[in-house]
Parts: sequence; C-alpha cells; structure tokens
Amino acid sequence: MATDSGVVNTQENLWEGGKSPFKASYGKLMMWYFLLSDAFTFAGFLIAYGALRFSSDIWPTPDFVFSTAPFGIEKAPLIFVTFMTFVLIASSVTMVRAVQEGQQENKKGVVFWLFMTIIGGLVFLGSQAWEWTNLIATEGVTVTTNPFSRHTEAGTYVSGEELLASGFVEVPVVHEAEAHGVAEHDTHADAGHGETTAPAVYYLPQGAADIPENRYFVKADHHGEIKAGESFEKGDNYLITYNHHTHLYETAAYKTADGRIAKEAFGPKTFGALFFFITGFHGFHVFSGVLFLLIIAINAMSGLYVERRNGYEMVEKVGLYWHFVDLVWVFVFLVFYLL
Repeated sequence: MATDSGVVNTQENLWEGGKSPFKASYGKLMMWYFLLSDAFTFAGFLIAYGALRFSSDIWPTPDFVFSTAPFGIEKAPLIFVTFMTFVLIASSVTMVRAVQEGQQENKKGVVFWLFMTIIGGLVFLGSQAWEWTNLIATEGVTVTTNPFSRHTEAGTYVSGEELLASGFVEVPVVHEAEAHGVAEHDTHADAGHGETTAPAVYYLPQGAADIPENRYFVKADHHGEIKAGESFEKGDNYLITYNHHTHLYETAAYKTADGRIAKEAFGPKTFGALFFFITGFHGFHVFSGVLFLLIIAINAMSGLYVERRNGYEMVEKVGLYWHFVDLVWVFVFLVFYLL
C-alpha cells in the first residue's frame, strides 16, 4: 500500500503544473513569440529587397552611395555606417552588463548600464538621421528618385568646369525648359524659397550632334534649383535636373580612373523607397527600444524591481528585444551596404 501511495504521489507531482517546461516565465515566452513574428517581417522585407536588387544590372554600388561622413569627410566608403554598426553592437554589450547586474540584484549597476545602452541607441539614431539628411538634401535620393546607378568602372562625378576643360561645349536647355514654362536665359523666383534660379545647361563633346544620346549632364543642387550667380565647383555632389520643379535628367557625367568622361544613367527608383522604408522600420524599432529602456531605467531607479526579487526580469526581457534589434541591423548592413 505504501508503494502504491508513493507512485500516485509521484504522478501527481509530474502533472500538477505550475512550472514552465521551458524554464521561462510567461513574459519571456511572449517576448520570444513577438521577436519570432518580427523576424519573419524583417526577413520578408530583406528578401524582397534582395530579389529586386539582383534583378537589376544598374543597381547602385554602395561604395559610391555611402561614401561621405560628417565633418566634411568624403570618398570614405562605408566608414560612417561602420561607425553606426559598432555603436549598436557596443550597446548590446552594455545591455548584457545591465542584465548581469540585475541578476545580482545590484540596482546601481542596472541603472548605470541601462543608461549607457540608451546613449548608444541615441547615438545610432542621430547617426541615421544624419545619413538620411545627407542622402535626401545633398545627394537627392528620395522614395521616387535615385540619381545613383552602378558604376561599371571606378570614377567620380564631374562638374561643368571639368567638362569644359575636357573639350565639351556648353548648351543652354531651351526646349525642355520652355515646355515647363521656363524661357531661355530666364530667371525667376522659387515660390517655396524666394531664390532666383537660372536655366540649366547640358554639355556636348566637340563636334557631336545635339541629340539626347550625346548630351552629358552634371549634378545640380538637391532640388534642381540652379541659383543665379553661384559657383558650381562642387558640382560633383548634387542632383541632375534642369529647373526648380525637379524634372530630372536621366544621366550624369563622371570621370573614370583613366581620365575618360563617361555617362551614368539614373538607377532604379525602388532603391530609395526600399532603403528609407527598411532602415526607417529598423530605426523605429531602435527608437521604441530606447523608450522602453528609459522607462525601465526610471522604474529601476525608483526601486520598483527591488521588491520583486526576480533578478530584474523586466531588464532581461527588454534585453532580448534590444539584442534582436542589433542582430537585425547586421542583416540590414549586409544587404544594403555590402551587397
């Protein structure tokens, strides 16, 4: 009888429940479910990008698109996004330290490392804001416009002065401009900025017939407003167009490594749309993570988690989210900046 009773008690202990078979709390389990669904979402976006990217022969080369950095740094391919990636990965390390301090029930350590992680997130967001501003306001990349195409050989964009020095002839835009209400050699005020603009020009090789196939264009400013009296010594940094309505030309002149002048067509429009959507979607995750971290850091400072004596589990849960965001960025970095 005693043996039978023992068997029954053992079976009751096995099936009584109360402990997770995965040794994880309900909150952690739900976080894993959320991260799994989010991973499928990012995977779908990146697979779509990859499919479009490899279906186009003129997709932009990252070394040309992402070659600038703050403080006037130019011709430094991927140096800035490498810094961004380092900051985000370093923030994962500080997040690990916050979780470790929480498991030791060290409130001061948790708060310190959480704020270090928040600083890393803010630096990343600030860097991404600069990159977006540079691409939109300086390079002219938008969700519908992509002035970059694939350079089939090494080279740099050239200005009008360089084209003239290479034996090209400057020709004012007449027919296209008149079709949009801009007369030859006319100047007018930009309704949005109150600035005067002058008609654009294109360039022809000496002796070449004036047909679209022979026309070379340089990059004007990022809204296509060629301002009267301005010098275009930095004409290799701007967008190609011919009037303030941003009606864009489709080719840009660039100089190859051996000194020849070549033409580059505009790249696929989907590049800008996909870049801003996917990096923006990831940036939204980082921004949300920073808010979560800030709230949890304030709660930790108030002593809310001290009473629970559960190893600061809330810190561990937000840590899972933060590591996921960092891991996703590795794939975004690979797809957008390296392929």
